[in-house]
Amino acid sequence: MSEQSERRHRSDADGWAGATRQVHAGFVPGVPQNTSVVPIYQTAAYEFPDYETARDIFALRKPGNLYSRTGNPTNTVLEKRVAALDNGVAALAVASGQAATSIALLALARTGQHIVASNRLYGGTVDLLGDTFADFGITATFVDPSDASAWGAATTDRTRAWFVESVDNPTGRVPELRALADAAHERDIPLVVDNTVTPSLLRPFDFGADVVVYSATKFLGGHGAALAGVVVDGGTFDFTAHPERWPQFTTPSARFGGVTFATDLPQGSSPYITYARVKLAHDLGPALSAHSAFLIVQGIETLDLRIRRQTSSALAIATALAGNPRVSAVHYAGLPSHPDHERAKRQLKAAASVFSFDLAAGEQEVGAFIDRLRLFSLAANIGDARSLVIHPATTTHSRFTRQQLEAAGFSRSTIRLSIGLEDPDDLVADLEQALVAVKEPVLA
Repeated sequence: MSEQSERRHRSDADGWAGATRQVHAGFVPGVPQNTSVVPIYQTAAYEFPDYETARDIFALRKPGNLYSRTGNPTNTVLEKRVAALDNGVAALAVASGQAATSIALLALARTGQHIVASNRLYGGTVDLLGDTFADFGITATFVDPSDASAWGAATTDRTRAWFVESVDNPTGRVPELRALADAAHERDIPLVVDNTVTPSLLRPFDFGADVVVYSATKFLGGHGAALAGVVVDGGTFDFTAHPERWPQFTTPSARFGGVTFATDLPQGSSPYITYARVKLAHDLGPALSAHSAFLIVQGIETLDLRIRRQTSSALAIATALAGNPRVSAVHYAGLPSHPDHERAKRQLKAAASVFSFDLAAGEQEVGAFIDRLRLFSLAANIGDARSLVIHPATTTHSRFTRQQLEAAGFSRSTIRLSIGLEDPDDLVADLEQALVAVKEPVLA
């Protein structure tokens, strides 16, 4: 720090008036503290040391804090930590998982272009791709995630991304990621994977994915206390192989003084994340607050411990449900009866702790069952420390037609569970006492 800067922030020596002391006393920008816990940098703007540094940061010639709409030191810790978990090269933290999906795909697809996506996505993502993106002039085709040939058949010369969830919500189906990645790359298309349900259980980059998105609200945070989303770049997709398909990365940007993102950034930078940050996050403004980033970072510190407990409990609970006569099907990849059981064992460390089951008596008994539960909270979230229950057909997927429900592999009698950290025996007992209220199926 220069002598002039030091004098400017030493209020007692300079004899500043009370109003000036209210603004400046006791604080020197840029002075580090020796905290062992990640601090909350609750600031909108950043003081630059000099004119040249400010100019170079805004021109992308030098890294640094610009404004909290595009980054914050607390958020940076979150970004680096999630990128490290997945062996990615860079990440961008934003205000929600929905914002992460939006930014991740808008960085790839423009007006007049196209996305191929799984037909078993979370309902809000289907709304985004099928409705709002259509308003932007970006079309989407939904296909069976387990049928790689269907993805190829749906792809056109306008397609710029394939999008799939690591584990389908709520049916627990597990797509063959390597096959999808290879098929996408043959067509010069990046594979984008939503890994919200399986952090620490799966690293999609190990199976050929190019971009990973998270609703960090869920398992990464783990306590349902803050909204957040993260986009991670694996650094594997070469936008220069067919530069005419990716002008946003391979042609000079007039807005940024002629910078070409794919070739002109500092060594080790991610063209994809930089573009997403300085253009899309900057312009659209889905900024993550420093306090929310802090809460997610705190959650990540116990991620592995929570996931181990939740997946272990999920197996016990799914096994108990599978043996209950009032349950007609359990959609849980940890059970040998699940169609993707073997694939789940190859791709995942354990089956996800979010799964669903069908009431044998049908949808008319859903309300009676849910209203009798005492430990499971009726909430539209997953990955919480608390165990949660929801009826997808009337909530998270309520805008699905019956045909869409069938294509997604579940029905109006399907109930989704997200297993928390309670004792599994207590959770099983709660489910069993609630099932007593359900009429037994009539056997033919």
